[in-house]
This record gives sequence, structure tokens and C-alpha cells, in this order.
Amino acid sequence: MSVWDEIVGQPEAVATLRAAAGGPADGGDTMTHAWLITGPPGSGRSNLAYAFATALLSTRVDGDADTIAQVAARSHPDLTALSTTAMTIKIEDVRETVRRSYYAPSISRYRVVIVEDADRMIERTSNTLLKALEEPPAETVWILCAPSEADLLPTIRSRVRSVRLRTPSVADIAELLHTRDGIDRDLAEQSARLAQSHIGMARRLATDADARARREDTLRAVLDIRDVSDAVVMAQRLVEIAGADAKAYTGERDEQERERVLRSLGVEPGGTIPPALRAPLRDLENDQKRRAKRGLIDGVDRILTDLLSLYRDLLMQQLGRVEGLINTELTREIREVAQSSTPETTLHTMEAIREARERIGANITPTLALEAMLVTAIR
Repeated sequence: MSVWDEIVGQPEAVATLRAAAGGPADGGDTMTHAWLITGPPGSGRSNLAYAFATALLSTRVDGDADTIAQVAARSHPDLTALSTTAMTIKIEDVRETVRRSYYAPSISRYRVVIVEDADRMIERTSNTLLKALEEPPAETVWILCAPSEADLLPTIRSRVRSVRLRTPSVADIAELLHTRDGIDRDLAEQSARLAQSHIGMARRLATDADARARREDTLRAVLDIRDVSDAVVMAQRLVEIAGADAKAYTGERDEQERERVLRSLGVEPGGTIPPALRAPLRDLENDQKRRAKRGLIDGVDRILTDLLSLYRDLLMQQLGRVEGLINTELTREIREVAQSSTPETTLHTMEAIREARERIGANITPTLALEAMLVTAIR
């Protein structure tokens, strides 16, 4: 098994990184000390970063079994991974990562440092990383991941080699779900189509019937908004759905983290926490609140992405283009709405969805942004 097998729809990027990991013997360019992998959400940036890291840390370019297992468990001694579940990456975490980057590799050719969501660094934090990229250790390779080059400082962009990913095809994602996860082919195709080729979301839809049903019910309800009152109620409902999804995803993890911290402090579950030991728990709770906020924002953004696909289908129906619909399960409802509205009103709603995503990203209250957007969807 090759470490590259699960990277779908990115043949050019895989060829570039595979050749670089193999060096001149594989016809590749000379290795560079810093790489930037960019691509749209769900294109597999992190997956490709870890595949590249595995190739660099292994005894062969396709990866060896022991290294593949260690990287998958994030336990390889020469791998440092920095990610965040909060809105931004902490400067303290970047400083610690930079410090570790100067360690010599212990068992491999390189020490590899992966920074997921590098776009989530504020300028001050990015400058801390910049210093390490300007004076890199000879045997350290940095791999940054971000949606686009524009999300990073120009000074960082000038010190990395970029590899751009594209959105995988529905067929590629469906084949991955079938071969890797054993998903029925029809369900795999439906999930990949509804997820708009977002790998992680496709897998969730394929393995969670409730998520599929919730998505469909939400789109049907939005198509049935009749007045401002409906829009206000629906906005609150969408926020509650996003919040419930985020809580389901993080709730068990939060509890496990709390129990682990209590054990490290020598406190039995349910026992009284001495005042002198409460500071670590406060820090943990603050981190979990930041993670919950990001989960809510990401959930709302995913709902807006689904709504954008719905109105894209509606616009195609109004323009007489019935092939290539994303939400084919709602064809009847889309056809009915298309007959009672115009392409101009549909485009207006699509623009409102785009504005809502920007406003929420700028820290506007999600409920207010959704209310303003849904008012444009009144039939």
C-alpha cells in the first residue's frame, strides 16, 4: 500500500511532492525547506501534507508500514504537527513549534513540521513563524496548509514553494468512500455530490443517516419561507442545528480532556478541586469555549454552503439547465419554486448568502446575519 493512495483527484500535486521526497533519483527537484499546500475546503490539504511527511520520514518514497502507522497516530518522533480547534492559532503554540523545529531528526532524514490552518495565525503570530522560515535548520522541512496563498503574509509566501490543489470530482470522492470505507456505490455517489466534493463532509453524510436527513429537511424548510416571521424562526433554527452538530462533535472530547486533566492533577472524578489547582481547568474550559465557537461558525458556514448549492440548482432550473443538479432529491420542490420566481431574485438570494458568510467571518452574530439573508428568500 502506498501512502499516496488516499489522495484523490490531485495527480499533479502528488507527482510534485512524491518526486521531491524521492530526490534526484526519482527525477525530482532538489528539496526545499518550506512548502505551502493550498486548495479549497475539503480538497485534502491536510491529508496530502501528512502523506508528504510520511514519504519524507520513511525509508522509501511510498512510505513504509511502521512510519505510516506512526504518522497516522501523530507519534513519530521526527514529526511535529500544529493545529487548532479555536478561531486562531496561539502565539505560544507557534513559539513552541519553532523551538522544536531546531531539534535534529532522531531516526529519519528530516524533521517535519506541519502547520494546519496556517491562515488562522494573526500577523504577530505569523511573524514568529517567519523567523524560523528565514533561518531554517538544514534538516527541517516545514509544510503549511491554507485555503489560498493570499491568506498568508507576503513575506511568508516568498519563502515557501506552493502546491495548489483543485476540487476533486464527485466520481473520485465516491470511489474513495467505496474502496476505503466500504460505502455502497450509490450512497457514496450521493454523499459526494451533496458534499460538493468535500472529502470530510462526504464521509460524514455517507456514514450518518441523520445528517443526510437533517440537511434535506433544512433545505426544504428554507424553500418554504413565506414571510419575515418564517425567516426569523428559520435563522434561529439554523443556528441551533449548527450548535447541536458542534456539541455532538466536541462534547465527548471535552469530557475526556477534563477527566485527563483531573487525573494529571491527582483529583478523583467528582472530587473537590483545591483552589490552587483550578487554574489549569480554567484554561482548559476557555480553550473548549473557543473550540465550541469555531465549531458553531464552521457549522453555520457549512449550512450556507448547502443553501448556495440549492439556489444554484434553482437558478439552473430557471435558465433551462436541468443537468448537473446537486440536490436532485429536491427536484420537484426546486421546479415549483423556479416557476414562481425569477433568475434575478435567485441571484439576489445567492448574493445575500455570500454576504452572510462574510459577515459571520467578520464576527457578526450568526443569527442576525442569517435573518438578513433569509429575508431575501421569502417567496
